[in-house]
Amino acid sequence: MRTNRRRSVSQEFQSIRRSLASIARTVGRLGPALEAAARRSTAPPEPRRPRKLSPERRAALKLQGSYIGHVRKLSLRQRARVKKLRSEKGVRAAIRLAKALSRP
Repeated sequence: MRTNRRRSVSQEFQSIRRSLASIARTVGRLGPALEAAARRSTAPPEPRRPRKLSPERRAALKLQGSYIGHVRKLSLRQRARVKKLRSEKGVRAAIRLAKALSRP
């Protein structure tokens, strides 16, 4: 019975050695890939190309920002009122109402 145990223990050690050897080979193959990735990451990123906005789009974004800035300060009931006016009469009217509602 002891010989079976010895044999199974030695088989387990062999299995562990094979597994560790396999891990060592894998890490060895992974090394060059990691070095290449590290070299790539040290290069400065390409500069971003500035977006070209038309004057109309820039004005629309400015209006949207103003609307969001004013509506953010309002209560839910006031926001609903401003949103309804926006759908009926447009953003400029909604901004005027939101400004009036946010005053103390």
